[in-house]
Amino acid sequence: MPLNLPEGKRFAVNIGADFDAHAAWMGSFNLTSPSYLSRGEFGAEVGVPRILNLLRRHDIRATFCTPTHTMATFPEQFRTIVDAGHEIAAHGCYHEAVPTLDPAEERRLMKVTLQHHEKYVGVRPRGYRSPAWDFTALTPTLLDEFGFDWDSSLMGRDFQPYHPRPVVTLDRENGNTFGEPARFLEFPVSWYLDDFPPTEYVPGMNSGFTPINALLEQWIAQFDYAYANEPNGVLCLTTHPQCIGRAHHITALERFIEHVAAHDGAWFASLSEIYDVWTEE
Repeated sequence: MPLNLPEGKRFAVNIGADFDAHAAWMGSFNLTSPSYLSRGEFGAEVGVPRILNLLRRHDIRATFCTPTHTMATFPEQFRTIVDAGHEIAAHGCYHEAVPTLDPAEERRLMKVTLQHHEKYVGVRPRGYRSPAWDFTALTPTLLDEFGFDWDSSLMGRDFQPYHPRPVVTLDRENGNTFGEPARFLEFPVSWYLDDFPPTEYVPGMNSGFTPINALLEQWIAQFDYAYANEPNGVLCLTTHPQCIGRAHHITALERFIEHVAAHDGAWFASLSEIYDVWTEE
């Protein structure tokens, strides 16, 4: 069950941008002071234009995973992403903490999310990325029920897509039991390929002061390994406009893109474009 990349391509790279704006602070951290909300505003007003300019210069189509709260709060900035031709994937309603939701509320918020995608994007999303990369036991069922092609929230692989299996029985003495694989395809993520933990300062939670050259070296090392050892694989880089949009961070992202582009057969694509070259055979 491999990816069959376009002729001349040997490895796929997705530049993902989680355009959380205010929602990340309100939903994941329950932080609503003017200082925190201003960071989300920076992501919308400064980070998004910088990312779009960078992607345009390098002719890259990215995947913007966007809470619908962001679409409603910053409609003009969101429209620039849509008009630039980038993919819009579901990323919750208000960056809600999915594992804390009861089944009825999780289902309700999924319906609200899809309704708002139809309102602000014009179409339903093909892919989903859970806020903070976590599920409930119900989440895979909802993704299959509502017809998502792919998810990008789990970490059961690093560079190969797969169909995730739920753990249906937890047994500390005799081993856990898996259920049947999901219909949707999983594009694995990694905290090592996410800019938020090393770059965003949250007092008491997150140091956020990793030197940018160290972060860039880590991203390059992972790409170099995958390019050499994981043919027809995919690397999913996760960025956030309020993080990667800072001057020294956007410069590092461009250096990463230039490093990847210098390799024969490297293919930058949206996650749905990558999904479309998957085969079950």
